[in-house]
Amino acid sequence: MPETDQGAQAAPMHKPLRWLWLAVAWIILDLGTKALASGMLDYARPLEVLPFFNLTLLHNTGAAFSFLAEHPGWQRWLFAAIAVAASIGLTLWMKRLRVGETLLAASLALIIGGALGNLYDRLVHGYVVDFLSFHAAGWYYPAFNVADIGITLGAIGLIWESTIGERRLTRRA
Repeated sequence: MPETDQGAQAAPMHKPLRWLWLAVAWIILDLGTKALASGMLDYARPLEVLPFFNLTLLHNTGAAFSFLAEHPGWQRWLFAAIAVAASIGLTLWMKRLRVGETLLAASLALIIGGALGNLYDRLVHGYVVDFLSFHAAGWYYPAFNVADIGITLGAIGLIWESTIGERRLTRRA
């Protein structure tokens, strides 16, 4: 195999799509917690857990931070299409991973799991169920859910790999 500016190419990861088990587990965790929240909480009535954290059932028809939530419904299909396209693209990326790209594999799986968990809500309910609400001194962070945590952790992993992972590859060369 030819040399590159980053040294010899690593071998392909053995069965990289096995990481999709993490996406499936994240979807199950997400949908389970949303079902519990929907069944046990009254809509928009905060249940204080800690002085800075409430469980508050909310329905988000928009995207992150309720972006486009005030529109009449077309955004549901736009965000659904984005989730499907992103999940397909990330799965294809996962399929091409190399040996040693474990954090990248886990990050992609978490993003896929989060995207598909929220996609389920959009398609079945027409909104995403949010219920985790942090606040301090009268300021409230927008409510979110376990799918959003997966997407965020996955994005952090991608950023980490794109910075620290590149340095690691440069040192090996």
